Amino acid sequence: MILPDNAGQGKSQIFVQAGILAAASIVVRIIGLLYQSPLTAIIGDEGNGYYSLAYNIYTIVLLISSYSIPSAISKLMAEKLAMGEYRNAQRIFRAALWYVLVAGAAGSAVLYFGAGLLVGPGSVPVLRVFAPTIFLFGLLGALRGYFQAHSTMLQTSVSQIIEQIVNAAMSLLLAYLLMRRAAGAGSTTEAVYGASGSALGTGSGVLAALLFMLWVYSMNRRGIRNRMDRDATGTEEPYRKILWEVICVVTPFVLSSFILNLTTSLNQTIYTKILMAGRGMDEISITVHYGIFSRKATVITNIPISIATATSAAVIPSISGSFARGDRRETLHRARQAVMMTALVAIPCTVALIFLARPVTMILFPQMDSLSEASALLALLAVTVFFYSISTITNAVLQATQHMNLPLVSAVAALAVQTAVLVLLLLRTNMGNYALVAASVIYSVMIFAANELFLRKYLGPGVNLGKRYAGPVAAALMMGISSLAVYDAVRYLLAEILHFGVEGQATRILYFANLAAFLPAFLTAVFVYAFALVKMHVLDEETIRSMPKGNHLVRALKKLRWM
Repeated sequence: MILPDNAGQGKSQIFVQAGILAAASIVVRIIGLLYQSPLTAIIGDEGNGYYSLAYNIYTIVLLISSYSIPSAISKLMAEKLAMGEYRNAQRIFRAALWYVLVAGAAGSAVLYFGAGLLVGPGSVPVLRVFAPTIFLFGLLGALRGYFQAHSTMLQTSVSQIIEQIVNAAMSLLLAYLLMRRAAGAGSTTEAVYGASGSALGTGSGVLAALLFMLWVYSMNRRGIRNRMDRDATGTEEPYRKILWEVICVVTPFVLSSFILNLTTSLNQTIYTKILMAGRGMDEISITVHYGIFSRKATVITNIPISIATATSAAVIPSISGSFARGDRRETLHRARQAVMMTALVAIPCTVALIFLARPVTMILFPQMDSLSEASALLALLAVTVFFYSISTITNAVLQATQHMNLPLVSAVAALAVQTAVLVLLLLRTNMGNYALVAASVIYSVMIFAANELFLRKYLGPGVNLGKRYAGPVAAALMMGISSLAVYDAVRYLLAEILHFGVEGQATRILYFANLAAFLPAFLTAVFVYAFALVKMHVLDEETIRSMPKGNHLVRALKKLRWM
């Protein structure tokens, strides 16, 4: 947990750190999926509704006040560290702490005192429980950004896992205890208490992560002082200037995140209003179908996209540092590496979700009545995994190279077009929630295309990777076909052995047969994709060595005589 003595890391270590953060993100997502079902069983659909309404408002305020702090701080500090300005880097951190103290306190006050204006009566107590978490998250974000600036993601990764574990455990425990305390007071009161317990669990997770990060920072205080003593630049920028820089950098990050969140809320509102007013559909039916899209298909696609989010957090300080030093060649090289490494993960994930949409959906959401619709939506929505993943990285590259407003331009243009398309499709067709898929695909493609144009214009054609996507796509298609063939073959054999049509046991047998067929299909996918990448020379030895455990991978591949 001790900071490296150097201010940054070489390119071979960037993707090791990205891999650490990506692994943590996947673990966090899985924990989040696992505890949602028992939580809903405890607080019920009514409690879940109160929690969701409050959580949506909490998320918006969090985005505005504190959510983008880690990326902004890591960018600013990395630039100073790259120039050896250790004192100014530390002053940026201190200025950022003042910023989050003020912004976090303001956000908490808005939630607590404005709860009655922001949500319905049932969600007011829940939103007030969320209020202190805004303040705590700002401090946590500042500390995470501090360590990310030093190109070490271990501290952030561990804190994220601690946060989610404590969140899951305390949400379940506190929801159960508070509902017991409200027993006999009426179903609505019990639901409100249960939802408040879940909200308190969220705050407990953030508090636990904050305490961990404070402990890690205290362990590094001596090294921080020694590094500041070695600062030979002799410059100390005034806090007023530094605080203004923090605000100028945070604002584009905040607005970009806000627009992404706004897109989801706007699409939900348009979808509900048009289908109720224009199509005469009842609210329950609309809610059910939207839930299948948002809580199943979208949730699954967000898992691989989170890998790109983690990678972007890892590359921002590295690219910011090389750009601050004026090393254009190294900046372009790191940008290309980041995009290519992301594509190597995003492309097979996209293809896998297209070919194996039904078995993946059945494993995570085995409700048979909505399985066909959810898997069909997932197969179509899977395309966005590639475009969102690459766009996340190109956003980071643009922000790290002083073009922080350009991702905002991309997001606004994409939002305008996808909104017009969604309204048109809902009014003129019977596509229903498939119109939401079409809008999501258009949104992701537009951001991807706009960012590619901006990169070519401001960084030159050297960062463009269009021709390099062909190899991973070919390898992924071979992977998809072979894994689907294995899945179908194993499932057919199991059907002959287990006789799926057994009355009363059909659903259970189908689930375990699907799981048993998916596992060898998954292993086949990993083997075929890796083999194809190496044999098609998409991955060379240098690239593999830059990956997490790359040296071990090279030795294993040579033993297998793949290289």
